[in-house]
Formats: sequence, structure tokens, C-alpha cells
Amino acid sequence: MRRVLDIRRGCAAFLALAAAFAVVAATPAQDHSRHSFDRAEKCALVLDDPARDAWQKPDEVIRALALAPDAAIADIGAGTGYFAVRLARAVPQGSVIGVDVEQDMVRYLAERAKREGLANLTTQLGAANDPRLPAPVDLVMLVDTYHHIPTRERYFVRLRDAFKPGGRLAIIDFHVDAPMGPPLRFRIPPERVKQELMRAGFELVQEHTFLPHQYFLVFRPAARS
Repeated sequence: MRRVLDIRRGCAAFLALAAAFAVVAATPAQDHSRHSFDRAEKCALVLDDPARDAWQKPDEVIRALALAPDAAIADIGAGTGYFAVRLARAVPQGSVIGVDVEQDMVRYLAERAKREGLANLTTQLGAANDPRLPAPVDLVMLVDTYHHIPTRERYFVRLRDAFKPGGRLAIIDFHVDAPMGPPLRFRIPPERVKQELMRAGFELVQEHTFLPHQYFLVFRPAARS
């Protein structure tokens, strides 16, 4: 039973669906970037719950990104593939790399891509300070993941070199006052995200407001001085 509770606690922290796990005791204070995710199949019951669609609005998010059918995309913090599989279907002539720092998530997503016949979806085991992208991409996307990165400015300075010309960076994460999400001490307001990414060499190009509980910011690498 303890093992199952630990798995649920990790999944809840990753997706920030604390309400779904109200029976689980609060997680002790710790570095939020170091949650362990194993037994991805159990996590998938939460991460890919169809009820998530009502507030995550994945189809609207993908439409807002206006992706070319041959776009190359990296989904950082892909988990069990909630967005990665949808992105792969949205770019049939393109490619999607699902990046995660947890080996079991990478294993699960690779198996899911094969099971669902998504030959354009591959996986990559990332590191806490480097997504280890194998090639430049048109879009890097982080959904409910930004707050997990421990040294964000250094991380995104490094990430600047991962974009093709005209490439974009999309960040979706929970508002401080959202009724769901990670513990309040781990939430990062959008203004702070903008400031951190500006210092890392990015500029804001779009801000979407249709998500009820999350901000949706799109950046691009700023011109180098």
C-alpha cells in the first residue's frame, strides 16, 4: 500500500492534480524537481485521464500553436504522452521527441508510440540541466513542467541553441490561484516566467488566455547582441 501511495503522490505532483489524490498525505517539503516517477502505467491513469481534457483543452492548445505539418517538436516533461501523442498526430510529416528525466516514463512513452503506430514520435532521456535534444526543433513545449526545473535560467540559456530559425518555446503552467496544481510554494507566476526567460535570452511573442487554470506563454529566442 505504501508503494502505491508513493506512486500516486509522484504522479499528482507531476501533473498537479492534487484534488485527485485527496486521500494521500501531503508530501514533505523537498526539491520539487526531484520527484520519482515509476510504474508509469499507474501514472497514466491520472496523466491521461480523459477528464483532464475539460480544463487542459489539448486540441485548442495545439490549434493555437498553428503547427506546420512537417514541424519538429520537443515535448519536455512528456510523461506518459498526453500532449506528445496528440502533437505527433498533428504533424504527420514532422517529428516529436518526448523528453523526460524519468527512465520509466521514457520507456512507457516509447512503448505507447509503437502501440499507437506513431512512427514520428520518439523518446529521449533528459537530464535535470539539459534535455539532450538530438537535433534542432521548431517548437519546444513544456506543460506543467517549468516549475520542476531547478536551475531554470541556465537551463534555458543552454536550450537557446536547440531551435531552428524561427523556432518557438511554449510554456504552460498553473496560475498561483488555480484550484488545482502543485503546492503553492512551487507555483511560479507568469510574470516571473517572463522575467527569467528574458534573462535567458528569449522574448515573449504570444500570450493565450483561454485555459481556465493555467497561463500559456509563447517565446522565441531573442536576437543575439
